[in-house]
Parts: sequence; C-alpha cells; structure tokens
Amino acid sequence: MSKYSRRKFLLYGSATLGTSILLKACGDATTTTEGGEQTTAGGETTASSGDTIKVGILHSLSGTMAISETTVVEAEQLAIKEINANGGVLGKQIEAVIEDGASDWPTFAERATKLIDQDQVVTVFGCWTSASRQAVLPVFESKNHMLWYPVQYEGQECSRNIFYTGAAPNQQIEPAVQWLLDNKGDQFFLVGSDYVFPRTANTIIKEQLNALGGEVVGEDYLPLGNTEVTPIIAKIRAALPDGGIIFNSLNGDSNVAFFKQIQAAGLDPERYPVMSVSVAEEEVRQIGVEYLEGHYAAWNYFQTVETPENSSFVDAFRAEYGADRVTNDPMEAAYIMVYLWKQAVEAAGTADDLEAVRAAAVGQQLDAPHGPVTMQPNHHISKTVRIGQVRSDGLFDILYSTDGPVDPIPWNQFVPETQGYACDWTDPDKGGKYRI
Repeated sequence: MSKYSRRKFLLYGSATLGTSILLKACGDATTTTEGGEQTTAGGETTASSGDTIKVGILHSLSGTMAISETTVVEAEQLAIKEINANGGVLGKQIEAVIEDGASDWPTFAERATKLIDQDQVVTVFGCWTSASRQAVLPVFESKNHMLWYPVQYEGQECSRNIFYTGAAPNQQIEPAVQWLLDNKGDQFFLVGSDYVFPRTANTIIKEQLNALGGEVVGEDYLPLGNTEVTPIIAKIRAALPDGGIIFNSLNGDSNVAFFKQIQAAGLDPERYPVMSVSVAEEEVRQIGVEYLEGHYAAWNYFQTVETPENSSFVDAFRAEYGADRVTNDPMEAAYIMVYLWKQAVEAAGTADDLEAVRAAAVGQQLDAPHGPVTMQPNHHISKTVRIGQVRSDGLFDILYSTDGPVDPIPWNQFVPETQGYACDWTDPDKGGKYRI
C-alpha cells in the first residue's frame, strides 16, 4: 500500500501540473496560434497547433475510486508514450492534460468543462463509474465534444459523443449470470454500491433470472466508499443458510472490507462463490489474494490471455511501471481506446474536426491484447467474453471464453422498456435509440 500511495501521489502531482511527467517527448503547446484554431461541425473550437495535439485524461486520482482509476491513467499514458515514440499522430506529438475527478461527480463535470473550454483538448479519455460518466455526459453533448470511456457499464445509453470500449451488459453481466446458472446454482444474492451501475445491472440480472428460472433471494447496497459490510453479510447468511451465489457489483474501497469480512465470517468460495464485475487483477493485488482466491470475475481481458499482443502489452507495462505490476481489463480497454482514437484521427486526416473523427472511428479495427475488436455503429466495440477464477498468484485461470468477439447491445433485451431497441449513429434515421 505504501507503493500504491507513492504512485498515486506522483500521478496526482502530475495532474496538478497539467501534463504527464511520462510524456517527455511532448513539446510545449499554446492553445491558439495565428490561424491555428479550427471549428468543428458542432461549432466547438479545438486546437492542435504547432507540433502537438492536446488530449484530456480525466480520472479519479484521489478518493475511493483511485484504487481502480490510477492504473487506467497509467495505461493511457503508456499508449500515448508509445504513439509519440513512433512518430505521433499526423506527424504531431500527443500532449496529455491530466485532471483529477477526485471520486466526486460534480468535480468530473467541472474538469471536463475546463479541458474542453480552457485547455481546448481534441478529445477526453476518462471516467470509471457510470455516475461520473453521466455527470460529464451533458457537458460533452452540449459542447458536441468527444469522450472515450474504458470501463464495462450497465448499458441503457448510446451517445453520439461517447465511444465505449468497455463491455456492454451482454458482453459481461449477462454471460456471467448464464455461466453461474450452468455451473454454480440458481439462488443469487445481489450486492452493489449505491449508484446507477449496480442498480441498473441488478435490474438486468433480475429480469434475466426471471426469464431463465433463477431466483434473487436478497439485494442490498452500500454507499460508494462505505465499508460497513457486516449488516450485508448477516443478510446473506440469513437468505442463503446453505450457501449460494453472491453477485458483486461493489466498486472502489468497499471491496476491501467486503472480501476480508466474508472470509472472516466463513463464507468460503466453495459454498458462497462471489462473481465480481468490478474486481480485477489490480484490485486483487491491493485487497490481498488470500481474501479472493477461489472467487470469480467476468471480464473480456485477463492478464493470462495468451496472445502475442498481450505479451507485448504486459511486457511494456511492466517495463514502464515495475516488474511486480499487473494488468487488467479496464487498463486494456483504456490502452486500446487511445490507439482506436489515433486510427480514427489518421483516417479522418484531422484531429480538430470532431465530426470527421467521429465518422472515421466507426469500423476501426484493432488486434487488442484480449483479441480482435471493431468499433460498431453504436459506438461500442465487439469483444470476447471471459470468466476467470482467482488463483494463488493473484492472476486468473480462464474457465470460459466465447469463440470470438461478441457484438455489443447497449439497449438491454431482458428489460421490458428497452426490448427491441438498438442504436446506429451511421444512419440519421436511427441514431441513439430506434426500434428494430
């Protein structure tokens, strides 16, 4: 934890300076030069003047979510550093302006506004929680700007101003529920943090279990950052006296207390398997593998994925940040989204015309560390689905994997209100939500 705190301090220091200390190759950029400003089709002004292109990085480097988001910043910085070392984008170096959302949703909105209006970045890579994403969404939509979002989420959203590189529910939550029904039982206790992602995810899970013959025996929530998990554990014991499945959508520091206390209470993974959708290798490392060994997680990427691209990614990350470091799914999604943005900019021939970049982003393909991905017309990417089990070294044994990428479905087909709806930003008659 001392290493983690030191790293967080260094990253936070870089945020207050406004640029990453790792991006040594970047030159100084002014926000405007004579004739250097350009206006997007939506009327917003951005600038990629001189030898640099400014991008924003907006994540929590402090507060309860820093346990997860700090490493996502590192992955984005690594991608930028690699791109700069290989000639940059359109012959220009990327300059990152880093802001700390501080695990506070109004702060995210304020920092997003600053990045767009004051720093004049051409895009923002940012957010983790759906609460932070929803806080900045009105900013990006009102200014017709662009956010790249790297974390699995609850769906039920499809914005023309956001590119989502994490999983939609049909690429994580729904396959996890099906796998549990097939392999672990049909009684579920739902535990989550008290905000939009866990509540919406659990709505989807309840509809799915209702359709497939499963049963929800209990459901409870903790305020984000709260560590008072003893009452929830008592409810789990009462609802599942002989064991059963715990579906966990807690985020941030709450997971530390949760896994330590379920072990202390004797809820072992054989009788009480926990399936998590926000706990990956980095969280295992920081919570302690002794508390998580034997439990499960659903993701698209694990460090143990065997592809040449993943070997290169893991080696590069460890070379940059330390041989003892681990990689995880949100980090991989953050890393590849920088490359997908680069490809879109190069295809458009401009970083400033955001309409052109948006159009060029659809259809971009990449051999990502976890497998091939394609940006779809709904601004989400196709992804391979995997289920893993925590092993003694803190990594995951991959127990299940789809044969290839699964296409994303933002509007959930189990929830009655969104059944039969889809999203297609390449067709003006369809847009963000249309009936199939």
